[in-house]
Amino acid sequence: MKRLKSLETENQRLRRAISDPTLEKLILKEAASGPKGQRQQNF
Repeated sequence: MKRLKSLETENQRLRRAISDPTLEKLILKEAASGPKGQRQQNF
């Protein structure tokens, strides 16, 4: 039960972080960039 409560707390924390538009923009920018901040090219 402790593990479940811990996961629920973490889930709430992450949901709040993602709901912040500034942080969401930063996450998307990082996800779109490749290693060392360079954009990956898909051929």
